[in-house]
Amino acid sequence: MKVVALVSGGKDSCFAMMKCIQYGHEIVALANLMPVDDSVDELDSYMYQTVGHQIVVSYAKCMGLPLYRRRLQGSTRLHSLGYKMTPGDEVEDMFILLSEVKRQMPSISAVSSGAIASDYQRLRVESVCSRLGLVSLAYLWKQDQSLLLQEMITKGIIAIIVKVAAIGLYPSKHLGKEIAHLKLHLHYLKDLYGINVCGEGGEYETLTLDCPLFKFAKIVLDDFQVALHSSDSIAPVGVLHPLAFHLETKGSPCTSSSSNITDNVNLGEVNSVYEVQGDLQIHGEPHKSSDVVLDTIEITPQNVHMSERNMDDTFSIYCWLQDFDGSGTGLQDDLKVALWKTESQLKEYGLGWENVLYVHLYISDMDEFAMANETYVSFITQEKCQFGVPSRSTIELPLLQVGLGRAYIEVLVSRDQSKRVLHVQSISCWAPSCIGPYSQATLHKQILYMAGQLGLDPPTMTLCKGGAAVELEQALVNSEAIAKCFNCSISTSAVMLVVYCSINISSVERTKVQEKQEIFLERLKTIELDNGTSSNILDPVVIYVLVPDLPKRALVEVKPILHVAEGMESENKHVIQNQAPIIQQSYWGFQHERWHDLWLQKCIIAGEVCATVLCITNELAAKICEQYLGMDQNGENCCGPKMEGQMDKLAKFCIYLIDRVLMESLLTWKDALYVRFYFQMTISVSMEKLHAIFTNAFHEFAELNPMLGSGDEVIFNLVPVLACGRSATSMDALITCDLLARKP
Repeated sequence: MKVVALVSGGKDSCFAMMKCIQYGHEIVALANLMPVDDSVDELDSYMYQTVGHQIVVSYAKCMGLPLYRRRLQGSTRLHSLGYKMTPGDEVEDMFILLSEVKRQMPSISAVSSGAIASDYQRLRVESVCSRLGLVSLAYLWKQDQSLLLQEMITKGIIAIIVKVAAIGLYPSKHLGKEIAHLKLHLHYLKDLYGINVCGEGGEYETLTLDCPLFKFAKIVLDDFQVALHSSDSIAPVGVLHPLAFHLETKGSPCTSSSSNITDNVNLGEVNSVYEVQGDLQIHGEPHKSSDVVLDTIEITPQNVHMSERNMDDTFSIYCWLQDFDGSGTGLQDDLKVALWKTESQLKEYGLGWENVLYVHLYISDMDEFAMANETYVSFITQEKCQFGVPSRSTIELPLLQVGLGRAYIEVLVSRDQSKRVLHVQSISCWAPSCIGPYSQATLHKQILYMAGQLGLDPPTMTLCKGGAAVELEQALVNSEAIAKCFNCSISTSAVMLVVYCSINISSVERTKVQEKQEIFLERLKTIELDNGTSSNILDPVVIYVLVPDLPKRALVEVKPILHVAEGMESENKHVIQNQAPIIQQSYWGFQHERWHDLWLQKCIIAGEVCATVLCITNELAAKICEQYLGMDQNGENCCGPKMEGQMDKLAKFCIYLIDRVLMESLLTWKDALYVRFYFQMTISVSMEKLHAIFTNAFHEFAELNPMLGSGDEVIFNLVPVLACGRSATSMDALITCDLLARKP
């Protein structure tokens, strides 16, 4: 991509440009924001470094690139972490500046910035990029600062300290010194006081005088003075004010003079420097999302199925369409109907998309993913989700083969606004970006719902080469990077791991996928223990699901769910994992047998969280049903009333056994966040009939179970898949029940 780089003069913005080039991008322009008064060194800004701005003008000649500059008119008006267009805010200066750059250079498609740890700065750059249709590149984001500082020095960044504001740094002693000379001292201060060695906490600021990108000249500072802003005896604050500097050419002259040294540089003497004007107050109104009109789509009520529960603080809504003969109008219309019906249901509850924690988007054809995504973003927008956009997983399923429409969604909803959303739209080396109204992860009441993770290389956003096992490992690396933002690890905090496998993976490759998953998590767990992790170590339940296709033609997608304890409160919680239950009860004549637990996976924090998976294979079904028909001679499931009778028994057994697990966990069905049944598409029972069987079974159960009142209907979802199971090598379950429950 062609990139305009935001430059402050600091080491970070310069090194970010070097990273852009490393990953195949082209820097074609520079952009800088500076004070109105040239004599002023520093502004009271949360966004911009301005110390040394008098020298930044020379970057145009040093790099041979056009430099666009704007004098800051705005100030900090919006103090919240997130940002929306705010007239008079200093962020709008950046918007005006980049708007003009894009107008003059339409080929530009991305913006580079040097953000390392500041969500405040990153979110504002991303907001401006989103409004301008540009991609944010933040290759330093979330990188280890000690390693980053060393890499900057090793790769040839020559930068001096131009501001100090931390204990152990002194204006008279450290201003004007190169970071290479202060590296050991910065690490000493980190160990002693916990400072950020790259200065991300405002401990110091730098000015780059030379780097590999300065192809034509380097900057030599001839004279400066120290301006003391605070004489505090513990952490004095001071800045370097440049008085004189010159450029030394590198091979080709900077000017028509044959001399390698130019005279002192002023703004008017430099070519290819453009000052961007414009009134800060008149640049448009905030974007207002419009409601999607469905006038052209005929909605037949009997063909739209909604399942929802309006009684709990957190609940699920499912919406699927029937299309027995495949004669529907298409994926786009089906998805519009499903989203519109879901939105209408949310409104009935006095809620909106901002209350949604997670979206499962199931589509019939991944070739139409772009169209599905376009439809999705017309309903779910950042403007509608002021507390953060939901996380999302998108999967292709055999919907048409079981008589469904081309789109099917399920959403997890919360009544309160206590969720914490991680939404990074910048492309970085940290984890895959989420450019659009879908986030990497959502934390709500100690449960972390992570978006489906592909084996994408974060800086290039391309799938890793080498097969399914390599993709799986990268997906887990990406998942771990996201988990670390919530101070946890997928190796110790995950309660459930769903691994979607594409049909394009051979059975041999699936074996490697499972081996890689087990080895990776075990190795990661060892590292966490060596690092002193003292909280309870959870052993997640794992499901492997075989599907027709995944986004970007990926071979695997990983969807982790984690329990994130608040502080150290949960250290003494009783963790139960795959232990025999203590409580026994009987429904429909089922009695507890030891072999029941062979088909269960459980991850339980008693009285708090329960994640469980039950796989009903042919073998288990034969034990459950006295006259189970199994497979016929052609390898197909038997059909007709007899098969439906067997499915009724299997449904009731699932409910009976899951109920026992919930009781063992000291939880109830009312605590269930979702109940999902994956079923093989080859089962010779229609989706409609299967839904009726499970619905009737739950109704009977509600009448038998004194813990459930007449209005306490259990909401469940049915998901058709090619195959499913707890092993990647033998996805042989006819039905797999996946339940997550949490005490409110």
